[in-house]
Amino acid sequence: MVRLDSLGDVLVTGPAVRALAAGSDHLALLCGPRGRAAAELLPGVDEILCWASPWIDPEPDPVRRGDIEDLVDTVAAGRYDRAVVVTSFHQSALPTALVLRLAGVPWIGAISEDYPGSLLDLRHRCADDLPEAERALGLARACGAEPPPGDDGRLALRPGAWSAPTVGEPYVVLHPGTSVPARAWPAEGYRRLCRSLTAGGVRVVVTGAPDECSLTAYVAGEEGEDRGGCTDLAELAGILAGAQAVVVGNTGPAHLAAAVGTPVVSLFAPTVPAARWAPYGVPVAVLGDQHAPCRGSRATTCPVPGHPCLSSVTADDVVTALESLLGRAGTPDRRTTLRRIS
Repeated sequence: MVRLDSLGDVLVTGPAVRALAAGSDHLALLCGPRGRAAAELLPGVDEILCWASPWIDPEPDPVRRGDIEDLVDTVAAGRYDRAVVVTSFHQSALPTALVLRLAGVPWIGAISEDYPGSLLDLRHRCADDLPEAERALGLARACGAEPPPGDDGRLALRPGAWSAPTVGEPYVVLHPGTSVPARAWPAEGYRRLCRSLTAGGVRVVVTGAPDECSLTAYVAGEEGEDRGGCTDLAELAGILAGAQAVVVGNTGPAHLAAAVGTPVVSLFAPTVPAARWAPYGVPVAVLGDQHAPCRGSRATTCPVPGHPCLSSVTADDVVTALESLLGRAGTPDRRTTLRRIS
């Protein structure tokens, strides 16, 4: 199986991975460097191959003949009998299929609107605006795979790949960082939210990557618990699993929260469709103007002055969403705790 992009992209492919693994003796996942840590957490993966794709990576290196030949040699050495290439709606599977053909893979399936010639044995098409997890699982089914008995089709992590945190006082996680600036709620919003929650007696844990430590320190201030740069992906999964809810933008940890079953308040910029990319399979509250001028632009830097799609969201809006979300999640004890800040 192939999924060459980022952490969240790999996580939402999990249900398809499990379906393909259920009908396979051995499943290898070819992923990109940005997605490898997520691949290591997925159930059903027996082998991981890692390669930076110049037609998928958001900051691609030039196409080099030697790099392509190295990948062809690696895949050929594996003697794989089938390949399923999973892509997002805006990506083409055909360059990857060409490399796999050169490596001698005899059967390849993928979603493709473009004519594939002899590159694909199965050319699957699907409806627009399917959640990415369902899109990938639909491809797996078209390739003859079905989820194993009892599989609910939600995102999941491999048992034992992460550790749940020590049980203690309930808390809410704020994850202010994003993979691209256009998807970020202003840091001031997170700071006000942290103050509001902690003033009401809610414990707040702020998480982030090592290069986001100044951001997480600002958001946490003196009131929150700053865990920025302190966790690997498996440890972050544990923190998210223990939370009442997670407040996060459209970025990888939103899907990690979904994979451990935690409700999400999704501060979602409409540069890509929420119907496809909102956290999947858990209670979710999507905030942000989904009809803003940036809608569908896939912009990495906000093209509209003032970032109106997310700057219009207030800390009070998020508090209200948390209360409603946890009520819908069937957690009245958590709802009562949050209402102390109202």
